[in-house]
Amino acid sequence: MAKRKTRRERRSFTDEYKQQVLELIRAGDKSVSQICRDLDLTESTVRRWMTLDQESNGTMKQNSLSETDQQELERLRAENKRLKTEREILKKATAFFARESN
Repeated sequence: MAKRKTRRERRSFTDEYKQQVLELIRAGDKSVSQICRDLDLTESTVRRWMTLDQESNGTMKQNSLSETDQQELERLRAENKRLKTEREILKKATAFFARESN
């Protein structure tokens, strides 16, 4: 007979504990999944704490880009936009010349 999972009793955590967990995640030594397993927490709960922390004060910004990476991203986005525009122009020119040759 299959074992039936018992429902875990609802636990509550202090804000201090939540911040300590978030600090472990910010350190980046282990994955979120591994930290959750080690601390016997559900991953969805910890990810919700991360989201709330980001929304409230933005302290989870450790993964934000460095200034050089940000500049590179902006440059690549501008280049991407220019290339898309060029492609659209070439599509229209191809269609125009295809009609003219018929």
